[in-house]
Amino acid sequence: MIPIYLDPAATRIALIGRDALALRRLKWLKDAGAAPDVWSDAPSAAFAEAASVIPRLPSADEIGVYHAVWIADLPRDEAEVLAVVARGHNVLVNVEDCLPLCDFHTPAVVHRGKLTLTAGTGGASPAVARAARERLETAFPPTWEAALDEIAQARTALRERDASFDMLIADARQRLAQHGLI
Repeated sequence: MIPIYLDPAATRIALIGRDALALRRLKWLKDAGAAPDVWSDAPSAAFAEAASVIPRLPSADEIGVYHAVWIADLPRDEAEVLAVVARGHNVLVNVEDCLPLCDFHTPAVVHRGKLTLTAGTGGASPAVARAARERLETAFPPTWEAALDEIAQARTALRERDASFDMLIADARQRLAQHGLI
């Protein structure tokens, strides 16, 4: 696996689904700052209420405009057709709980402001990724958010004074220590 972070402001994302799994993925994407286009030919009431749904499945050309597509709550045969189309357009695709149809896997995530921590198993066990996320939540308390904000401001000021990389690292570590985080 190659872990990467996608900037939701620079990434066109689609979510295709119908029910609870799609709703969970929608929340995950929104929590990450994304505003995906949401497609559904048969949305559950809860899914339709949570998103502005385009009331059909996307065409091949419509899929081709995205960088990444998540598919959830579709029967495997329908999901596979959409996954093949996405791959044909060089669009990364994730089909919930179907490893052979996934180009990438969705990790378990902890957000502490701009600090994002993830745990993934390459799809081997979402339960293990979840357990790891729970450990990360404990190991990285919410106070990391304020510390990171302070460190980012200090880093900007230090860079304006042409501070070396080593000076930036030392300042960040000192500030983390002052916050009791290391």
